[in-house]
Amino acid sequence: MEVLYEDNHIIAVNKTNSEIVQGDKTGDAPLSEIVQQWLKVKHNKPGNVFIGVVHRLDRPVSGLVLFAKTSKALPRLCEMFREGQVKKTYWAIVKNCPPQDAGELTHYLVRNEKQNKSYAYDKEVPNSKKAVLSYKVIARSDHYYLLEIDLKTGRHHQIRCQLAKMGCPIKGDLKYGFDRSNPDGGISLHSRQAQFIHPVSKEELTITAPTPQDALWKALSAALVESSAN
Repeated sequence: MEVLYEDNHIIAVNKTNSEIVQGDKTGDAPLSEIVQQWLKVKHNKPGNVFIGVVHRLDRPVSGLVLFAKTSKALPRLCEMFREGQVKKTYWAIVKNCPPQDAGELTHYLVRNEKQNKSYAYDKEVPNSKKAVLSYKVIARSDHYYLLEIDLKTGRHHQIRCQLAKMGCPIKGDLKYGFDRSNPDGGISLHSRQAQFIHPVSKEELTITAPTPQDALWKALSAALVESSAN
């Protein structure tokens, strides 16, 4: 398990795209329990170790996940996420070139519980929720584009759904229209960074999660470094 940040009140880890954040019907061990056990061993704690889930990532998504370590931090962090006080940045790899190098997407999403899928509409429809994100192309290879996404709202499958609506489904995301799956079963969406005020110390924090170690992520990350240097 890759720990990105830890103090007395919070811990941030880099989730792989096969892990689940909380338990579900699969019965697989959730990341929350893995972190709990890791803390128990590291700090040699008897009995139960407190861990609080404050946000989630879809199972096939990789990257930064934040947990509360104390009952003091948990409600404060939950409120910060609810009120949009945590700036979340994601990276996504897409095959199709976006219509513009940068832009803001506003859609109205309707969640279909049975399909575990959301549908995007250009105008408000019954049972829809407004979804807003901004994106920019930050690197490109011969066949793919790396987008940086600033998430303004937190809707079900929001990034996956909105990028697909734009004509740019995320690599490997069969549910939202990509033509083939990734070898590891995940999708090329990564929770890259979180910026927020610490819920207890009030210190300003920026936590960044390294990208997965496959060849395409490495190539696009190298292209980003090269373009930044120029």
